[in-house]
Amino acid sequence: MIQVKNVSFSYGAKPFIEHINFNVDKGEIFGFLGPSGAGKSTLQKILTGLLPTYLGNVIVNSIEVKKHDNSYYENIGVDFEFPSLYERLTAVENLRFFGSLYSKPLISVDELLNMVGLLQDGDKKVSEFSKGMKSRLNFIKALIHRPDVIFLDEPTSGLDPSNARRMKDIILDLKSQGKTIIITTHNMHDASELCDKVAFIIDGKIKALDSPRKLMMSKKGTRIVYNYMENGILQERETLSSETCKDDMIKKLLDENRIVSIHSKEPTLEDVFIELTGRNLQ
Repeated sequence: MIQVKNVSFSYGAKPFIEHINFNVDKGEIFGFLGPSGAGKSTLQKILTGLLPTYLGNVIVNSIEVKKHDNSYYENIGVDFEFPSLYERLTAVENLRFFGSLYSKPLISVDELLNMVGLLQDGDKKVSEFSKGMKSRLNFIKALIHRPDVIFLDEPTSGLDPSNARRMKDIILDLKSQGKTIIITTHNMHDASELCDKVAFIIDGKIKALDSPRKLMMSKKGTRIVYNYMENGILQERETLSSETCKDDMIKKLLDENRIVSIHSKEPTLEDVFIELTGRNLQ
């Protein structure tokens, strides 16, 4: 569905992103991960046709993006991190207006509002909405014309845990419908849960690209964490899983049946990111 070949882009004399290559299959969720200023949003703008002066090739749904016309937007949906809504219009009026820009059959406004828990707020002006409500409205605005490819920028940013969960469930349902989804984020937990593949982007270059699971398993150092009681106080220790056989304490506690709990502690996607790039996400 998406092919990016040797793409570079510059805002000035110095390249901002360089030699970017990746493919995204139909029905796949692909994540751009990295700190602010790494080039994630620039890549998204290239893919959505906002920066057509790139070098290389970007093919989205069989269209070379630098040569796109307005029909390109009939098949993509874009949810930017900062909502682009008309504050003096109601939620319903916003959706009807943006839906009028497309020639395709639309999802009903009530269905969209219900999807994100805003059905009862449809007749409120957007100026009365909280940040999270605006974020949810902006999200469904990107879905109204049933696009094949969806670009999401920090889709759970500013949402409470309940609505963040709702949003992630919708994204996974869209994937099950065969939609291709690009997520730009610095939220490693969301990326681990949602993405089939992720690209670590630092200083305009891809430092690693694979499934979250494979990236996490590539980092050695899974640990065993165990708790036990000592003089009435709960204690915790940990050891490398590869060193368990050398841990005399855990052997002793197991023999004495004193283990209260035990679990593995696997590397996180953020652990891998820091190891591979030498950078934090902040």
